[in-house]
Amino acid sequence: MYARSTTFRGEPGAIADGVAYVRDHVQPAVQQMEGCVGLSMLVDRHTGRCIVTTSWADADAMHRSAEAMAVIRETALRTFQGVAGETEVAEWEVAILHRVHETHENAAARVIFTKGPLGAADRIIDGFRTNIVPRIHTLAGFCSVSLFVNRDTGRCAITSVYEDRQTMNRAKGQAQAMREEFTTHLGMHITEVAEFDVALAHLRVPETV
Repeated sequence: MYARSTTFRGEPGAIADGVAYVRDHVQPAVQQMEGCVGLSMLVDRHTGRCIVTTSWADADAMHRSAEAMAVIRETALRTFQGVAGETEVAEWEVAILHRVHETHENAAARVIFTKGPLGAADRIIDGFRTNIVPRIHTLAGFCSVSLFVNRDTGRCAITSVYEDRQTMNRAKGQAQAMREEFTTHLGMHITEVAEFDVALAHLRVPETV
């Protein structure tokens, strides 16, 4: 499984309209593309930062969709009114996805971006499956966790989804301890930790653990 994420920052006041547009227009369009599995959207309603992710059955399907997705992306970004800064488009291998509960309304997510040594992806994936997955599902309010990797750059994105902001905040200390232990052991550098509301949760990636 593979995924393409688009990260951008729009006007906070335009987030609701932007989410509606992605739900009503972008999602139906991309789900008609060959090999598309689904779509998710994370939003920070205070800063306007958003991450829209599409999932694909294989790398070929993701790459074939690039041109059509670029057109859809350009049109969709206009609904967020005055997108500031650069729009980052990244492609990932979906290495791990573990679900305990389905994502419901008011769900929240914490995304950890890391940079690790080139050539270490398999070791990172094995370590995550062995050391993080069995422990993280014990956190109160935990719904799911995913590990995306880019073997060419050494970048990873770890997304943990919780029932709501309150449960995510309560688990913060335990999650941070796990994160620091894991990344230190594998020589990974945490480049950013960000928190979002889960606006759309239809990625439809199958369980990989």
